[in-house]
Amino acid sequence: MRYDQHTVVLLVRPPDAPELPPDAAERLRDAHLAHHAGLVERGLVLAAGPFVDPDDERMSGFVMLPVGPDEARELYRDDPAVRAGRLVARVASWRVPEGSVRFGEVPIPVAMLEAAAGDVYR
Repeated sequence: MRYDQHTVVLLVRPPDAPELPPDAAERLRDAHLAHHAGLVERGLVLAAGPFVDPDDERMSGFVMLPVGPDEARELYRDDPAVRAGRLVARVASWRVPEGSVRFGEVPIPVAMLEAAAGDVYR
C-alpha cells in the first residue's frame, strides 16, 4: 500500500503561559492569526482551526502542513504566540493511505474580528 505523509501541528497552551492584559492578548492573537494567514498565502497549510470543547483545555488548535516535521517546527518558531510563550507547537508526522484524505482551499482569519469560531486563547 502507498501512503501520503503530512505534518500535524498541535498548538497547546503551556501551564506556565504568561498572562497578558486584554489589549496585549488581543494584539498577540491578531499577530498569531496574521502569521497563519501568511502560511496559507504561501500554500503551507492544508487544514487549520481551533479546538472546541477539548478534553484538555490547554489544547488550542490544529494545523496540517505539506512539509516535513523539521520545517514545521521552524515555521512555528516564528509564530508570535509561540515566541511569547502563550502557545507551544507539538509536531508529528501523520501517514494515511494514499488519496484517502483530500484538502480544499483554506480560508483563515487574519484578525480576531474575522474569527467566527470564537476565542481560541482562553
